[in-house]
Amino acid sequence: MTILFEKLLENPEKTMTSIIQRVATGPQMSKSISYDEARAGMRLVLEEIADPIQSAVFLIGLRVKRETDDENKGVLQGIRDNTKTVVADVDELVDIADPYNGYGRSLPSSPFLPVLLAEAGAPAVSHGIETVGPKFGVTHNQVLQAAGVSVELTGEEAGKQISNPEIGWAYVDQRSFCPSLSGLADFRKRIVKRAAISTAEVLTGPVRGRKKTHLLTGYVHNEYPPIYTMLARHSGFDSALLLRGTEGGVTPSLRKRGEFVRYWEQGEDEIVEADPAEIGIEQVNRMVPIPPALLPKKDREFGPDENNAEIAKLAAKEGLAALEGKNSPTSDALLYSASLTLWHLGRYDSVPDAAFVVREILSSGTTVERFRRAAGAKNG
Repeated sequence: MTILFEKLLENPEKTMTSIIQRVATGPQMSKSISYDEARAGMRLVLEEIADPIQSAVFLIGLRVKRETDDENKGVLQGIRDNTKTVVADVDELVDIADPYNGYGRSLPSSPFLPVLLAEAGAPAVSHGIETVGPKFGVTHNQVLQAAGVSVELTGEEAGKQISNPEIGWAYVDQRSFCPSLSGLADFRKRIVKRAAISTAEVLTGPVRGRKKTHLLTGYVHNEYPPIYTMLARHSGFDSALLLRGTEGGVTPSLRKRGEFVRYWEQGEDEIVEADPAEIGIEQVNRMVPIPPALLPKKDREFGPDENNAEIAKLAAKEGLAALEGKNSPTSDALLYSASLTLWHLGRYDSVPDAAFVVREILSSGTTVERFRRAAGAKNG
């Protein structure tokens, strides 16, 4: 910690007043704050030292004026300061960072990606929260619960599960690794708009590999990849693969060629292309569709849709069926994401080469047994 940062924490009221006076003055007059100030501001919010109104103004002020790189890094570091991080007993780990606010227009397949990667020899972890605004979509937490997996592992338990070669994957919830941020769910609902927290929280990396940790995340808008790769480097990820995915997640379009962004260790950001048709995927829809009867019935800005539980159950059913060898849009989504990831990791020379192996794994139906071992690990 720098001397300036320590001084900022010594007088929290003065610090928050100074920050708000600059970030919330208006579109023409607002000024940026330093990395240390953004970090201190986020710490004061998470540790409930700042007044709730000041906390809201701080986050909305940053959003309205648009966060600088230093501000985004400061917010991320403030969250990481409050995050319990563990190291799994594996050399390399894939961190699957899907949007915490979930899926609202498509059936999520990505909750089953960690176990598929583990079956392919790449230990993996995913993380999230049960529900959070502004989207209140169907999350990894909800789907995995519906599939019979515990979502209440501690970081240590998740690390142990990942380290077990018979399992090799885990889900860890924000309630476990950063309870102070998880506790802001209602606060985030009240501020309505997407804040810098939403960008930063997926990059905390609550579980790491002994030697390397690789980030897999998604985006929609083209301005986000440079922000994500900058923050991923700050968070210590050895590489990152950013997929332009459905609803900002890690499942790319299943019907058209897409552009993706990645970096490897100290290398520059690189734009790569992939086409689902090149690995035999031929889908009419770009995403795994939700049956019309289960589509949202109300504006999710006011809370989770009444159909979320049924959508989660259906996603769990389709995900387990894909792991058992059933061909479906869900299995194609898993095939595509896993193949891109394994290629990025350098396990195969091309995406089609990776896809050949992943397709064989899915067809064999063995992955479902690995999933069930994880389901029984906590419950048993």
